Amino acid sequence: MFNVESYRGTKEENYRLVIKQLAALLEGETNQIANLSNASALLNQFLDRTNWVGFYLMEDGELVLGPFQGLPACVRIPLGKGVCGTSASNKKTLRIEDVHQFPGHIACDAASQSEIVVPLIKDGELLGVLDIDSPEKGRFDEIDEKMLTEFVDVLIKFL
Repeated sequence: MFNVESYRGTKEENYRLVIKQLAALLEGETNQIANLSNASALLNQFLDRTNWVGFYLMEDGELVLGPFQGLPACVRIPLGKGVCGTSASNKKTLRIEDVHQFPGHIACDAASQSEIVVPLIKDGELLGVLDIDSPEKGRFDEIDEKMLTEFVDVLIKFL
């Protein structure tokens, strides 16, 4: 059974605890949808000041909506379009302080002001992206980027 933890350490210590929770939560489970669902739920309960946490998965050359927490979202995103599509096509994390300044931003939720997208890459193959939106400009910093990358590194082992 999962217990919600009190996160009382530094931002980095709290992320480390969440990463440990992720590994424990997914241990022994091989179903990709179940694991991505639990990963998005875990991040959603951990992160504050966010309005969408979820995954887009590669299917037939485009990103397709996967498990998420938040309002209904865009279903398909072409590679190279918006923050998610650009992150996916470049296989690089993108941390955007103001999404309205990002060329070609796709506004699935008008409340979103900032975004971080981390590609899911296993054995050199792009599986999809982790996408997190915030209604606050500049919500994500270098620590978020570093620790969400580590979160994804652990998650990939269970996909």
